Amino acid sequence: MKVLLDECVPARLGPLLAEHSVITVPRRGWAGIKNGELLARAENEFDAFVTVDRKISTEQDLTKFKIAVLLLRARTNRLQDIRPLIPELLKALRGVKAGVFTAVGK
Repeated sequence: MKVLLDECVPARLGPLLAEHSVITVPRRGWAGIKNGELLARAENEFDAFVTVDRKISTEQDLTKFKIAVLLLRARTNRLQDIRPLIPELLKALRGVKAGVFTAVGK
């Protein structure tokens, strides 16, 4: 599965999702692009978008995009706080569907 990590997600998460092909928004050259345009671009190349942006599900109509959006609900966006969510994230990635929003964590 091709996974795009939002720029607010630590890039060091990528190697921990080894069963997937992972790239970050900055590495793709899309840093600074607003969520709507970012998702429109991403849906053509990626299966899933991972973010810690809690507002994304209220600010965007995620059903109109052909990409799954996964929200990591951690205390902060630091890797040490996200790391405990990795097993749940990997499980969620296995069952994602385009246009579906999934929250991972509390």
